[in-house]
Amino acid sequence: MGAVCVRTAAFVGGTRAERARMAGSGRIPDAVLADILHRLSIAVGAGIDLRRAWASEAGRVPGRWRPALERVAARLRAGDGLGEACAATGAIPDLVAGMLLVGDRTGRLAEVLDETAKTLSRSIATRRTLRAALVGPAIRLVVAVLAIVAMIIVSGFARGLDGAPLDFLGLGLGGQRGATLFLLGLAATVVAIAVAAVAARSSWRRRGWAWRIGRRLPLIGPAAVAAEAAAWCRAASLAAHAGVSVGEMVELATHAAPGFGCDRRRVEDLLRNGRDLPETLGATSRLPRAVIEAVAVGEATGTTAEALDRVADHLDESAARGFAAAVQAAGFLTWSLVACLVAAVVIRVAATYARMIHDAARLP
Repeated sequence: MGAVCVRTAAFVGGTRAERARMAGSGRIPDAVLADILHRLSIAVGAGIDLRRAWASEAGRVPGRWRPALERVAARLRAGDGLGEACAATGAIPDLVAGMLLVGDRTGRLAEVLDETAKTLSRSIATRRTLRAALVGPAIRLVVAVLAIVAMIIVSGFARGLDGAPLDFLGLGLGGQRGATLFLLGLAATVVAIAVAAVAARSSWRRRGWAWRIGRRLPLIGPAAVAAEAAAWCRAASLAAHAGVSVGEMVELATHAAPGFGCDRRRVEDLLRNGRDLPETLGATSRLPRAVIEAVAVGEATGTTAEALDRVADHLDESAARGFAAAVQAAGFLTWSLVACLVAAVVIRVAATYARMIHDAARLP
């Protein structure tokens, strides 16, 4: 049943490592890329030559990203399409390059540029909202950590009625040395989390293990799947509008949404064996049910492109709601962590003082 996933990088020569070495300056930020694509959509829609418009953009961006854009300009002058040229640099996300390839092959580049810019802008807005929701809890977490450090230092000087050091937190740490050990352990934990986060982010972009795990998580998983499915539907809709074959439509949609990539040859074999398009896509076990149902309605009414476009809008809205809920949940979890930490410290300190009072009451 399962289809072989087709990687987005397959439509250009070379491995990801080779393209990363070509990029040199790293990945272009989404904010910069969204602005570039938005201006390009206006220029291309107005009839300005793509090579001229891209050369103009290369002169506008910060110097760090200019070499990557100049390499794209060179490939455009050599006759490559925009999607292929962008993918070859390694500095532009595969998802963006895949969508641009769809625009190249369908002749609707201006529309694709505008839609991709909007998609990047929505992603940026979601990340900003998440960061804003976490600022308050993060500040309180830092304050709580500083309070713990202060109590560890105090523990080094405080003594019980029997003259033994008081361990307010039960960590076995006291004084400046204990505070230093605590901070070192905390720093090591933060570094480990940061390294894991970077690896997970990279894997997510490649649709690797982080994508496979993340899509199963509550809230964030369904939202990510909906966003990827929306990209697949938009690419397939553009391809259907252009009148390409079903096999090429699936291939182009795979470039735009590698998380749902299917083997073109398998799809074509199933169609030749007498299956219709909805059955064929369902047999790949890659696409959500909503997409299969939209294709079935489109095939029955002869409006496949329009049906895919409508379901893409619906999936985008669903993804936006899911990401908003995930942001709220992340903020709540952070608040809960801080509250639990503070409560644990308060209970521990109260227990220490209660024990001291009890010991004092037992003295003759």
